Amino acid sequence: MVLETQIMRERSEGGFSLIEGMLASVILAIGVLALSTMQMFSLGRNVDANEMTRVTNFAADMMERIQSNRRNVTAYNGIDTSVACTIDSVAQPTARGDCDQWSALLTGSFASGVGGLRGQVAVTPTGPTNPSLNMSSVVVTVTWSGAAGVGKIARQRQVVTTTVVAPE
Repeated sequence: MVLETQIMRERSEGGFSLIEGMLASVILAIGVLALSTMQMFSLGRNVDANEMTRVTNFAADMMERIQSNRRNVTAYNGIDTSVACTIDSVAQPTARGDCDQWSALLTGSFASGVGGLRGQVAVTPTGPTNPSLNMSSVVVTVTWSGAAGVGKIARQRQVVTTTVVAPE
C-alpha cells in the first residue's frame, strides 16, 4: 500500500506539460509584440514633437526679429525663404540682414532633419478705426514636410504665428 501511494504522488507532481509551456510562450510573445508596437508608436510621436518644437522656434525667431525692428515692420512683407531676399540693403539694412539670416537658418545645418522648410512673412496694415496708430498685422508661416517613418507617408505640415505690431 505504501508503494502504491508513493507512485500516485509521483504521477500527480509531474510538472508542466508541453502544452502548458507552449501556451505560456504564446502569451509572452503577444506581450513582447505589443510592447514593441507601443515603442515604435512612441518613437514616431517623439520625432513629430521634435520637428514641431524646432519649426515653432524658427517662426518665433523671425517674429522676435520683426518685433525688435518694429519701426520698419513693412519692410518684412513678402519674405519667402524659397527665393532670394529682395529687401533693399541700403534703405533697410536690419530687415535685409534678418531676412538673410532667417533664410540661412531655415536652409542651413540648423534645419537638418526637417525636410522642405519654407518660411514666409506677410505684413498688412491694420487699425482702420485709428490710422494714426500705424499698427500692422504680422503673420509668419513655416511649412515643411513631416518625417516619413516606418509605415508613414511624408505630409505637409505648417506652423503659423500671428501678432500685431505697433511702432514705438
